[in-house]
Formats: sequence, C-alpha cells, structure tokens
Amino acid sequence: MSLRLLAALSLAATASCKWIVPGARWYDTDGNLFNAHAGGLAVDRDSGKYFWFGEHKTEEQPEGGGISVYSSDDLATWESHGLALEPIEGHEMISPHNVIQRPKVQYSDEDKKYHMWWHADDDKYSLLLQGHATADNIEGPYIYDKAVKPLGNWSQDFGLFTDFKDGRSYALYSNGDRVEGRDVYLTSFNDELTDLEEVVFRWDKFDLEAPTIIQTDRSYYALMSHKTGYRPNNVVAFRADNLSGPWSQPFMVAPAYTRTFSTQSGFSWRINGTKQTTFLYMADQWDLNSLGESRNVWLPMDINDQEGTLEVLWHDIFDLNVKTGEWWPVEGTEYYAIDANLTGDAWLQEANFASFNRIATGIYGNDSRAIFEVQGAGEDQWISFYHQNIDDMGFGDQPMGQPDRINGTWQIRRVSSVVVNDDEEDVHTLYQKDTHKGIILSTAIKVPLKNGTNTISVGGLDNGFDVKGADLDKIIVYPPEPKETGCGAGHRH
Repeated sequence: MSLRLLAALSLAATASCKWIVPGARWYDTDGNLFNAHAGGLAVDRDSGKYFWFGEHKTEEQPEGGGISVYSSDDLATWESHGLALEPIEGHEMISPHNVIQRPKVQYSDEDKKYHMWWHADDDKYSLLLQGHATADNIEGPYIYDKAVKPLGNWSQDFGLFTDFKDGRSYALYSNGDRVEGRDVYLTSFNDELTDLEEVVFRWDKFDLEAPTIIQTDRSYYALMSHKTGYRPNNVVAFRADNLSGPWSQPFMVAPAYTRTFSTQSGFSWRINGTKQTTFLYMADQWDLNSLGESRNVWLPMDINDQEGTLEVLWHDIFDLNVKTGEWWPVEGTEYYAIDANLTGDAWLQEANFASFNRIATGIYGNDSRAIFEVQGAGEDQWISFYHQNIDDMGFGDQPMGQPDRINGTWQIRRVSSVVVNDDEEDVHTLYQKDTHKGIILSTAIKVPLKNGTNTISVGGLDNGFDVKGADLDKIIVYPPEPKETGCGAGHRH
C-alpha cells in the first residue's frame, strides 16, 4: 500500500490537536513510560490509526528486549500493545542476547500481511544481517521468518521508505564500520516485501548511518547521522530529483554545534493534511549512561525545494493537528537566570551567548541553587530549562569526557533536581543533555504548580561523576495543556 493511501486513511481517524514535547518523558495511556526507540511509524490499513514500533530498552535489558508497539490517533496520545516481536530464549536471531534494532513495518497488498524488517545481529555486531517477520494484524504478534544478508552484503542501521508516487518500498542500510564497508545503500524491495531486488543507489564511503528519506512533491531528502555511537552529532541531508540520483552534497539540517539538538536521525514522516503538508523529523536522544532514559525527539521540518534546503526546527512544545496538517509552537512565559535567587556558590558568569550576557553557574548539590519565582495556574504545567553543559572540560583524574577530542567520550548529560515550592519530598529529576561550548539547549519536565506565585529551585544531583547541575540561562513556564477538543490553544499567532 502506498504512503499516499496510508496518509488518506490516517486522515479518516478521529483526532484532535495535541501537544508534542520533544525530548521529554512520554507516557502511554496506562501511565507507563513510552519505551520504543529507534523506531518507525506505520498506519493500519483498516482503522487508519498510527502505529509506532521501536526498540524496548530497560536498564536490565538495554539490547535484545524485543520490539514495542503503540497506537495513536494524534501522534501524541499513545496506547501500548506490548511487544510486537518478543524475544525467545535460545533462538538463533531473536533471543534476549541478540541485537534487535531499528524496526520498520509496511503492509504488502500481495500477501495481505504486515512485514517487519530490522537490523539483526549477535551481541558482538559480527553478523550484520536484516531480520524479517510477518503478522496478519499490524499490532502483531510478528512471527520470525529469517535473517539475511541483503544481496550478499552487510547491513547495520536499517531504514525503510515507501514512495507515495508509485507505492514502491525501499530499504536503507549502512553496511558496517569495517574499512571495506562504510557505505549506505538504497535497495528496492519486491512487491511482497519479502526480499530485496536491486541496489538503486549507494552513498560510497560517506561513513554515515541511521538513514531515512522524506519525500516532497518534487524532491527526495535522505537524512543520515555520522558514526559516533550513542553520542549525538551533526545530522546531514542529501537532496535528489530521483532516488537513483544524482544526489547533492551533504548539508547540515540544524544549527552548527547543536549536534542536531543532541539527537540521532532514525525516521521521518509526511502528513498530507487537509490544509497543509507537514514533515516530521523523528529522532532519538540517546543516554549512554542509562539507555532506558533515552528520549524520543519529534520535530517539524522546513523544506524549501527551490533552494534545495531542509531544516529541523526546534520547539520546546508544539501543537499538532494530524487531520489538517497544521502545527503551532506553544508560547510560554520566560524567567531569566539574571533575576533568579542564587544560593551558596552559585553565581552569574559573563556569557555573551546567554540572555542579558549572563548565565547561572556553580549549581551544585542542595547548597548551591538557582531559585526562580514563577506564576502558575493551579495545574500540572510544562517547564523548559535552557542550559549549557560543557562536560568536555574534564574533571580531575576522572575526565568527564572530551567529545571534541580524538577518541573522545563524554557524560552525555548532567542531572539536576527541581523542587517546587520547597517540597523536598517531591524532587523532580531533570536530565540536561550535553551541549557544545557556547550552545544553549533545553529540556522540559512537567511539574505541579499552584495558582499564583511559585518557587522553582534547581540544584545538582549525582550523575555518576559529580553532583553539579548544568549552567542555566532561563526557564519557560508553559500554560496548562488544553483539555477541550480543538487546536491552537497557547500557540503564537
């Protein structure tokens, strides 16, 4: 089934506007943490519901945990359907000890089945195969079929793209890190989606991974990540008129040094709305210290076919209507570190990249805090914390990491405590992702605010090396999410 038809079916689903909060903790309708990483979106051909498939990761089982599946009408409210592909102890390819990564699902009109493909491997990444399973229903369970070398080649990070013009599906895959590899392949599937037929294009020796393609009416854009493991980097895109090329030179899709807002590419989606077409960048914000705390980051993309450009747009929160295709940034109230009450050794340091040229630093444990006075509405509200985290500076004989040095590693994030109205019994944990020097990024959490004046106290928590929080530039308090049906509440006009 073509993406054009799938998109039409999705519009038939009942959906109202819902807020999407990139990089925050997402919860399903049962109140459990949304746990589906490096995934892909598909649409049920009967109901028009969206289904998201992703890697199930826990602290005890960071790899080989199987494939989770969730459904939604609006891309914001998610119902869990458990594991679509469940690990089988002792199985040759889908045991808890195998690598089961980057699942993608598509429906075949030929055999009336849903087909799941993924990167299948052993725990040493020595096989580099593609796994295949099928199901009669989109939510599964999926029954393992095989693991193969695509046309005799290696396959690592896996992507799937379906051209809405002719319904043809393609596999995207990097072929490993060995010297003989380091390419990315675009290969066509047969009509049954059971095997690959022909290599359509190869990005030769670009040494990229995590590929995905987004299609406009005129162009194809292939997005890929550099190979830095779970560490984020500057994702690049290529443009072409035809899948077989020629493709453009790669270009960055986000502001330099943001490392694509600390994300890695993985999937993309076109919403054919009744009022506008919207393109979504659907990425992962990995946490190497705790893969279970990795977050999903979905953001709108601005594509200009005349200029041949694609830009991923950061918004703390945006309001999305999947029926019309419209989206709006949500507006909040800003509170700056220059106006905060700083305790202990916390202090304002000159920073020409920060608001009012000052940033709060030295936020350490419970004694050195930044305390903001904010206005609340008597409900749970999102607050976004704008921070700089430069852990690549190193720390004593236990370096925090050197991301900008050869063979560098780093802590990925700082951890801060957030206390609302001096309630020390209810401490909220704020994970503050790594940033480049002089770059400010944001992380949002939802906290209860009383009606009127509230205090937001930010301290440091133990991240395994230190108890220091990131430097703070400002916080933004967002209004309560609208409960009524309808779209656009709280957005900028």
